[in-house]
Amino acid sequence: MAETTSIEWASTTAAVWRRHRSGLRAIRRLDPVQWNSLKGIDRQRDAIARNTERFLAGEPSNNALLWGSRGTGKSSLIKALLNRYAGQGLRMIEVDKDDLVTLPEIVDDLCEQPYRFVIFCDDLSFDVGESSYKALKSVLEGSLELPPENVRVYATSNRRHLMPEFMSDNLQSQVRDGELHPAEAIEEQVSLADRFGLQLSFYPFPQDTYLQTVDSFFPDVSDRAALHQEAIRFATAKGVRNGRTAQQFFRQFAGTFD
Repeated sequence: MAETTSIEWASTTAAVWRRHRSGLRAIRRLDPVQWNSLKGIDRQRDAIARNTERFLAGEPSNNALLWGSRGTGKSSLIKALLNRYAGQGLRMIEVDKDDLVTLPEIVDDLCEQPYRFVIFCDDLSFDVGESSYKALKSVLEGSLELPPENVRVYATSNRRHLMPEFMSDNLQSQVRDGELHPAEAIEEQVSLADRFGLQLSFYPFPQDTYLQTVDSFFPDVSDRAALHQEAIRFATAKGVRNGRTAQQFFRQFAGTFD
C-alpha cells in the first residue's frame, strides 16, 4: 500500500515519491527559481498561471503538458510555480515515470487534504511496449471513479504526444469516403496527450531572448558587448540557445566580466 499520510503538508510544500520505501519523502531543498527570473516564455508562463489560479480557487482547470525543445524552461516554470503559489495552498508531488503504476494509490489519500496538489512528472515519455501510461490515464480522467478535484497533473516532455512516432504508423492510416482514419497506433499516441487540456509548446530561443537571459545572470556587467560576444560563442559551441545554455554560461564565466 502506498504511504502518503506521513507528510505534514502544513509545513511541507513538496514531496517526492520513493519507490524503495513505497512512500513520500519531503523535499528539503527546493530549487529557489523565481517567477520573474524566467525569460522568453511569457506566453507559457501566463497560461499556466491562469490555469493554476483557477485550480487553487476551485474553478474548472486542466491538467497541463509542457512539451518542446530541451532546456527551454519547462521544468523551471513548474518549480517557479510552486515557489509562487505555495502560500496560497499549492502543494507538489514529484513522481518518476517508472513509478506511475502507483499513481492511483498516491492520489487516494490526497482527496481529503485541505490543499491543492500538482503531481509533477518531469521528462515524461513512453517507449514501445510500456504500459505504465494506463495508470496515468485513469488519474487524468478517471475510470469508474472520478479523479480527485484537488489533484492535477503537470508534465514536461520533449515529445508532443509522449510516445514514439514512426513513419510506418502513418502508412497504416486510411482514407475512407474522403475522410482520414488514423491507424490504431496513432490513435493510441494521441489519446494520452489529449487528456492534457492545457498544452504549452516551447522552442529554442532566438538570439535576442538568449542574450536577455544571459543579461539577467550578469546584472552588474558594464561591458555588454564583450559579454554578448562570449555568450554567443558559448551557445554556438553547444549548438543550442536556451535558458539552460545561459545558466551554464553563467556558471562558467561568473566573475569574469567587469
